[in-house]
Amino acid sequence: MPEFMLLIRYKADHQATWAPERHLAFVKQCEAYIGDLKKQGKLIAAQPLIKEGRTISGSDGAWREAPMDPRGIIQVGYYHIVAHDAEEAVAIAKMNPEFEFSPTAQVEVRMIKGSEAQTGFVYPR
Repeated sequence: MPEFMLLIRYKADHQATWAPERHLAFVKQCEAYIGDLKKQGKLIAAQPLIKEGRTISGSDGAWREAPMDPRGIIQVGYYHIVAHDAEEAVAIAKMNPEFEFSPTAQVEVRMIKGSEAQTGFVYPR
């Protein structure tokens, strides 16, 4: 069955302004969403990401490193799932609680390439 990555992004750090009760309600809904995906055999992994980080670009001898810009789009987590096709992956993404709690939430749905046709190389999991 094809694998997909659901990349969760915000245009703003909404959680920074949430009351503790709202954050708890959000976490509980995420836990329920994860539990449902696990019961259906659709979930491989799901993890939130710490908002602070660094961006690296360039190449050997010309590396550029900078703190992530918190004013830009923030990737806050991911879900690695299996689905029959892209339509099912999109349907799974639409059920994510992020949309209910964060008005700028976006979920990017991308199929994962498991191997290289030309060489037969299989990417590790």
